[in-house]
This record gives sequence, structure tokens and C-alpha cells, in this order.
Amino acid sequence: MITSFLVKSLDRTIITAVAILLGLAALVPALNLMTAPDHPLHVPTYLVSLFGKYLTYALLALALDLVWGFCGILSLGHAAFFALGGYAMGMYLMRQIGARGSYGNPLLPDFMVFLNWKELPWFWYGFDMFWFAALMVVLVPGLIAFVFGWFAFRSRVNGVYLSIITQAMTYALLLAFFRNDMGFGGNNGLTDFKDILGFNIQADGTRAALFAASALALAVSLVITSGIVRSKFGKVLVALRDAESRTRFLGYRVEHMKLFAFTVSAMMAGVAGALYVPQVGIINPGEFDPGNSIEVVIWTAVGGRGTLIGPIIGAVLVNGGKSIFTAAFPEFWLFALGGLFVLVTLFLPKGVVGTLQQHLARRRANREAARKNGEAEFAAAEPMAAE
Repeated sequence: MITSFLVKSLDRTIITAVAILLGLAALVPALNLMTAPDHPLHVPTYLVSLFGKYLTYALLALALDLVWGFCGILSLGHAAFFALGGYAMGMYLMRQIGARGSYGNPLLPDFMVFLNWKELPWFWYGFDMFWFAALMVVLVPGLIAFVFGWFAFRSRVNGVYLSIITQAMTYALLLAFFRNDMGFGGNNGLTDFKDILGFNIQADGTRAALFAASALALAVSLVITSGIVRSKFGKVLVALRDAESRTRFLGYRVEHMKLFAFTVSAMMAGVAGALYVPQVGIINPGEFDPGNSIEVVIWTAVGGRGTLIGPIIGAVLVNGGKSIFTAAFPEFWLFALGGLFVLVTLFLPKGVVGTLQQHLARRRANREAARKNGEAEFAAAEPMAAE
């Protein structure tokens, strides 16, 4: 069954993308660790972390593409799942600090000592173990998505109304995590991390390993997502995206299918957040900002929703452009981002990859039509030549 799932998921495009990601997972760390700083091929550590952050954004965009591109659910709340996964990883990293914090408390993080907390809250138990934190990275976003989706999809909330309540959910979590008494660091969030799995989080080797883990996670998620959308289940997802009422009348439990896709997508976003936090060194309530969810929508639209590869390319291109643009004109970035979205909507409604695929398909169709016309003309000319 697993073999059949993998075979269905691996077409030429997916194989090429996975090969590129696996190559990057090996090549970038090698160029960082095995070349001298003055070597022309050397990749500085700060670029390794920057590229790793781009890969986590690409994974987040891929997660959104599963529900928006193939299921028709425009979620404006995926930043919440991303941040929840990040907080789960941040809690593990905070527990690894121990007595090396500013206040020297072996059990309580610094912000709890500063706020005069006397004991560790119950929901922090277990986060001193990596396996438990890794489990929470997928379970917490997945559970919240499941509960939210259960009520939303059973109530048949669709379209812009669903988008609005996903954004409201994100904003509610933003306000909750800003509170100091929530036990998540309040406005400052979680930071000053020291170790991950016993390795210095600032070391070059650790940074390279985190980049490789991000590339591998993106490759695995791409294969899983491709397997889902190319299966019979994925075909029904596309059907309910295009004609939900007809799909329901055919006997499919539409709400269950939406719920599955939404939950899987939230888990993927949680993994992206968990890989993001150790590479940037901080997680705070700002990651819940509804504007972040809107940016993910823009990445997906620019790359091409419903293409799998498009959101990955869109996330990398837009964030790479953001790094360059904000260095030169930081105050104009939001205007540029909004203009980019408008231009893509007007002139590239299928995104970069979708438009390219459409162009290539049209060329193939034209070549095939020309070939058939040529064969027909040749067949018609043969009897005349025989006479």
C-alpha cells in the first residue's frame, strides 16, 4: 500500500524537485563546513540559516496549497499553526537551558523567575524530552485544526466566511499569547536558546544540520502531499473544490474530507514552525499576526496554487526578494508586496508555475495538432501520387 502511494506521488516534476532538495541538503552544508571562508564557493553560516528559513516558509506555503489549491479552503490562519509548532519547539529549547539562564534556576525559564512564578506550569511538563516536543509539534496544531474544522465544516461554513473565522482564530491566539499569565513569555516570547539535542545551537555544524533537516522535511512533505492529491481521495478533493454541492449529492462526506486535509495541512505547518524557531533563535506572539497568514497566501498565489511546486518557488522568490528589497527600501516593502499580489492576480492568475505549465501544455497541443494535420495531408496525398 505504501509502495503504491509512493509510486503515484512520484511523477517527473516531483522526482526532480525532491532530487534538488536532497542535493541542497548535502551540498549547502558541505560548502559551509568543508570550504575555507575565503573560498569562492564558501557559503557563510548566516546564509545557511537564511536559506533554511526560506525552506520552512516553503513548507508552510505547501501546507496552505494542500487546502487552498486542491480543496478550495482559503485559510487566513495558517500562521497560527506555524506559530504553535514553533512554540512547542521553543518550549523544548527553553527547558534545555537549565541553570545557564540569567537567573540560574535549573527548572524555571528566566521569564518565569522574573514574573515570580514558583513552579513550572503543568503544560510545560515533558518538554525537556525531544521526542515529546516533536510529538507536540504535530499534535497541538493538528488537534486545534481538527476541533476548529469539525465545527466549521459541519456547519457548512464556506468561502469568505470561513476565511474570516480562520483569521479571527489567529488573532484570538495572538491576544492570548501576548498575556504574561499564559506562561509562554508574553510579548517577549521565548529566546536565548543554547542547545538542541545536546549540540550548541549557534555552532556552524548545528546550523548546517538544521538546514539539511528543513530540506529533508520539505522533500518528505512534498512526496506525501503529492501522494494525497494524486490518489482517488485527491481527485474527490478537487471535485469538491470545483463543485462542492454536486460532490455532496454524489454521496461523499465532504466535511470529513475537508477535515482530513485541513488537519494534515496544519500538522505540516507545525513542522515548518518547529524548524523555523531554532534557525532564527526566537518565537514570540508576533508570529500569530494575521498579516503573516496573508503573506503565505501571496507566496502561494505568486508561485501558483494547485501546482505543489509553485508555492515552494513562490515562497523562496518572494522572501528572497523581501531580503533584498527591505535592505534597500525597508519602508516600501509592504507596498511592493501588495503591488506584486495585484499584478499576479491580473496578469498571472495561475501563478508563475501554473502559467508556465499552461504555456507548455498549449505548445504540446499545438505540436500534436500539427503532427496529426501533417499525417492527414500525407494520407490524402498518397492516393493522388498513386494515380
